[in-house]
Amino acid sequence: MVIHVVRSGESLWQIANRYNVSMNGIIEGNGLQNPNQLVVGQSLVVPVPGTWHVIKSGETLWSISQQYGVTINSIIQANQITNPNVLYPGTRLLIPSRIHTIQPGETLWQVANRYGVTVQALISENQIQNPNLIYPGLQLRIPVQKPTIEVNAYSYQADASGAQTIHELGDFLTYASPFAYLINESGDLQPVRDDLMIQAAIAENVVPMMSITNFTSTAAGSNVAHTILASPEIREKVITNVLRIMEEKGYRGVNIDFENVLPADRVNYNQFLQLTVDRLHPRGYFVSTAVAPKLSATQAGLLYEAHDYEAHGRIADFVVLMTYEWGYRLGPPQAISPVNQMRRVVEYALSVMPAEKIFLGFQIYARDWLTPHVQGQEAETFSTQEAVARAVKYGAAIQYDTLTQSPYFRYVDEQGRGHEVWFEDARSAQAKFDLAKEFKLRGISYWALGYPYPSNWTLLRDNFNIRKLSQ
Repeated sequence: MVIHVVRSGESLWQIANRYNVSMNGIIEGNGLQNPNQLVVGQSLVVPVPGTWHVIKSGETLWSISQQYGVTINSIIQANQITNPNVLYPGTRLLIPSRIHTIQPGETLWQVANRYGVTVQALISENQIQNPNLIYPGLQLRIPVQKPTIEVNAYSYQADASGAQTIHELGDFLTYASPFAYLINESGDLQPVRDDLMIQAAIAENVVPMMSITNFTSTAAGSNVAHTILASPEIREKVITNVLRIMEEKGYRGVNIDFENVLPADRVNYNQFLQLTVDRLHPRGYFVSTAVAPKLSATQAGLLYEAHDYEAHGRIADFVVLMTYEWGYRLGPPQAISPVNQMRRVVEYALSVMPAEKIFLGFQIYARDWLTPHVQGQEAETFSTQEAVARAVKYGAAIQYDTLTQSPYFRYVDEQGRGHEVWFEDARSAQAKFDLAKEFKLRGISYWALGYPYPSNWTLLRDNFNIRKLSQ
C-alpha cells in the first residue's frame, strides 16, 4: 500500500496510471465521494502490493532486505533511492512483495508452509477465486507477516445507527463499546439503548464491552466519583449493577472510565478497580480501564492525578490510553491526536505497565475552529470526509504538520470569517500505526464510531491482523 499526496493539477486517472492500478481501487480504498474533485495536499491510499518499513538507527538496505526476504535492488527501485548508502532513521520505505512461481505439483499449502504464512493469507493477497485452480507458472505474491493486534471502538451513536456501523466495520474490530452507562451518586446506572449494537457485535464476532462512566459533556463528575469511591456500600452496589446488566445483555467485560476524579480519591479508585476484578474475574468477565494521557507520575491536574498508571496496569486486564483531545473543542485550534505527544504518553506508560496491556487511543474525527480563537468558542466536530469536502469547497490546500503528523488547512467562509481545520488522513493514521508497531502495543482503541474514515480502515487491514476472540 502506498500513500500518495495529491499535487497541483493531478487527476485520479493520472495517479492510477502512475502506479498501474485501477481508479476504482483508489476510489474504494479512500471512500472518495467525488473522484473528480481532488485537493492539493490530500492523501490517498493506493493499492500497490507491499508493506512499509520505518528505518531504524544502524539499519542498512542489506539488513532490511534480509528481514523481508527481498532483493536490495527491488527496494531501491520501489523507493527510487538515489544513494543506497545513505539511510535516514525514521524514513519510511516501501518493501515490495516477494514473488513465488508455482512449480508442477505444488499446492497452496506447500507454498504457505514454505514462507511461514497461512493459506488464507495467500488467497487474500492474490485474490484467488478458486484455490483448486493453481497451475505451474502462476506467480503469487507472498504476503508479509503482519503483527496481530486487538482493536476496540467506542460508539455514542443511536442504537440502530451504531449497530449498522458495527456491521459495516465488524471485520476490523475485536471489541465494540457502546458509550456509556452513567453512574449516579446512589450507585445506579442510567439505562442505555444498546441491544441492537450488542446483537450486531455478536453477529460480527466482535466482543461487546460494557462502558461505565461518571461524567457527561456538561458535568465533570468529580462529586459523583467521590461519593461512589468513598463508600464501600455504594462501590459494591455499582459492581452488582454492572454484573446484572452484563449478564442480562451479553456483555463480556467492562471498561471503567472515571474522569475528573479528585486527587484525594486516587487510592479509593485503585481499590474500586481491584474489587471489580475480584468480583468479575471468577465469573469469566474481563476488566479494562480508560486513563487520561499522562506524561509522568507527578503530572498535576484534575484529569491526571487520580489515574495511577502503575495500579491500572497491574490490576486491569488492559488499559486504554485516551491519547486524544489535545485539540479540544473549546480550546484553540491544534492537532487533536498529535503523534509527538502520543509518543510521550506511551513511553511513560511503558515505564510502569507492560506493552501487552496497552491500547493506543485514536480519535477519528475533524474539528473546525473559527479564527482568531475566542475563549469559550466551540469548534465544530465532523468526519474526515467532510474536512476534505470543505477543503475542496473553499479551494484550500491541505498542509501537513510533520511534528504532530497531522493534516490541517485554513479557509475563509462566505461571511468573511477565518477557519482552521485539523483532521486525520492516511499519513496521520499510518504514523499512529507505526507507533503501535514500534512499541508492540496490544492494540488500537478508536474514539469514536460514526465518523466515516475509509482510508483508516484500509490501512489498518494493510498493517495488522485483527485478533478475533471466541464468543
